[in-house]
Amino acid sequence: MNNTTKIVVAVAAGIAVGAIAGILFAPDKGSETRKKINEEGKRFYGDAREKFRQGKERFNDLKEDIEQTLKKKAEEFS
Repeated sequence: MNNTTKIVVAVAAGIAVGAIAGILFAPDKGSETRKKINEEGKRFYGDAREKFRQGKERFNDLKEDIEQTLKKKAEEFS
């Protein structure tokens, strides 16, 4: 894992922990707190899933570019 990935993961984890801590210390009933935690968890999961999809798409684009470049270089040497 490179440094950028580690930083992004750390920031995301910090945001999640901060959101949960804020909800837990809010003066709401237990049922409201559980509902908020559930909603935040779903939102965080959705965000993480979208980021993963974007990263996978970028990786596939990069892979395709590398393959095309290698094919061109191989043709030049043939």
